[in-house]
Amino acid sequence: MSCWQTLQDYGLRSIGIGERLLPRSDFTICEHFVLIGSGMIWNIYFGVFALISGFALATVLALGKASPRAVLRKPAEAFIFVFRGSPLFIQFFFAYFVFLSLKSTHPFFDPFTSAWLGALIVLFFNTSAYSGEIFYGALQSVPKGDVEAADAYGLTGWPRFRRIIWPTTLRLAWPAYTNEAIFLFHATTLVYFSGFPARQQRGDALYYANYFADKTFNPFVPYPILALYFILLTLVVIWIFGRVNARLNRHVPKTARPRLRYRPNLIR
Repeated sequence: MSCWQTLQDYGLRSIGIGERLLPRSDFTICEHFVLIGSGMIWNIYFGVFALISGFALATVLALGKASPRAVLRKPAEAFIFVFRGSPLFIQFFFAYFVFLSLKSTHPFFDPFTSAWLGALIVLFFNTSAYSGEIFYGALQSVPKGDVEAADAYGLTGWPRFRRIIWPTTLRLAWPAYTNEAIFLFHATTLVYFSGFPARQQRGDALYYANYFADKTFNPFVPYPILALYFILLTLVVIWIFGRVNARLNRHVPKTARPRLRYRPNLIR
């Protein structure tokens, strides 16, 4: 089988398009690259949608935690503490069995036991908690001089927040938020190893890498390929967030702009 034929057969297999059966023997390098690359579709799906939706909730959590009102501050603090204080792996397990229990009595929860929705919700909550803490720290670091200058110009309430406080918060938080985004994409590899089943062998990149390692008893081919895909994905994320960072700091001289630095989390 040619590499082009392999790409046609397995390029979109992880989303149900192409051959139903996985190769059983005589695995080629092309099959490794194509199937693991096919699984990356799920990793990108989880990362992108959790990041976009999590950004909105993180903003609400940061504002809630910074609120002087206990009725807003306490729930935000509790949410952030729970999802930052417990391992993501355990969150996946717990969520799956909760959704499974709810499914038995309420058919509405049937889609929640599938990874495309249930695991996405877990990642959404998890990244919201971490990002909310990042935004909260940046919100507390907004220079008082900026706020006083806004008051002097007659900006109060929502106009002051929208034009002064929030843009400054984003500029301060963006380098740390970039690292959170990178780690979120890496964390998507936990989905199919933490409760949510891969239906009809349609898993993510790590699922297929593990499949090849189990069949060939040689982890030194599929796992480096998997690492290469994630390195490329990380470079793309850094480039996109770097462009946003440049946009946020377009009024700042280039020599004074904060530089993005990748600082991976050793443990979550």
